[in-house]
Amino acid sequence: MKKILILLLALMPVLGAHAGKADRRTEVLFCDLRCQGCCDKVMKNIAFEKGVKDLQCDLKSKTVTVTFDTRKTTIDELLKAFERIGKPAKVVTEKNNRP
Repeated sequence: MKKILILLLALMPVLGAHAGKADRRTEVLFCDLRCQGCCDKVMKNIAFEKGVKDLQCDLKSKTVTVTFDTRKTTIDELLKAFERIGKPAKVVTEKNNRP
């Protein structure tokens, strides 16, 4: 019994890391980003939304790439967050990050 417990404890980080990545989703959103200030506003606000893991703005293409934990938020909740800061966005593409 003790050996099984030790084995399970040793495998927990590996199992936990795999489970977390499977629940991540990446979306590319179109957002009317007109200047660096617009990008800064998005970065300062959306980055702190529940579940957001990574956020990248591209001023040239007027897109925001957001990676989030699907256990903590949804794309609809994130789109509402964009609306709250005065920068409505829409989904351009969907990518699922799965190992």
